[in-house]
Amino acid sequence: MHYLFLLLAFLTGIAISIQAGVNSNLRLTLNNPLLASLISFGTGFFTLLVVHLSTGGALPPLATLRSLAWWKWTGGIIGAAYVTTVILAVPRIGTANLVSLSVAGQLLAAIVLDHYGLLGFAQHPANSWRLLGMGLILAGVWLVVKN
Repeated sequence: MHYLFLLLAFLTGIAISIQAGVNSNLRLTLNNPLLASLISFGTGFFTLLVVHLSTGGALPPLATLRSLAWWKWTGGIIGAAYVTTVILAVPRIGTANLVSLSVAGQLLAAIVLDHYGLLGFAQHPANSWRLLGMGLILAGVWLVVKN
């Protein structure tokens, strides 16, 4: 395995917890969860645009964008729904509950996507080790949420 990517995945998990707190505080200051989500995505959009353009990236032709299947545009919608849900949920259920439930949902979806090779992922069967891991994650979520 590529240890750098394992480390980056772990650090991304830390960043998601920090992001939940940052965006929740932004919501409190603005008193508007949708505006907080908009600002979060807006700053992310401009950051990515600047990095992309400054590293020599080019924008695709309009014809390429038009040829994309409709469902390939839904990643941003899913991201917006996630960030808005985080902004609304963190003050009510706490960061640990939100993150543990999110991770469990992500793992369940990932096992299904991998098992069937959906969305172009390589097929990886939902074997007993993966299912045991899912069970342990669910047990951990139960312990965190029960607290």
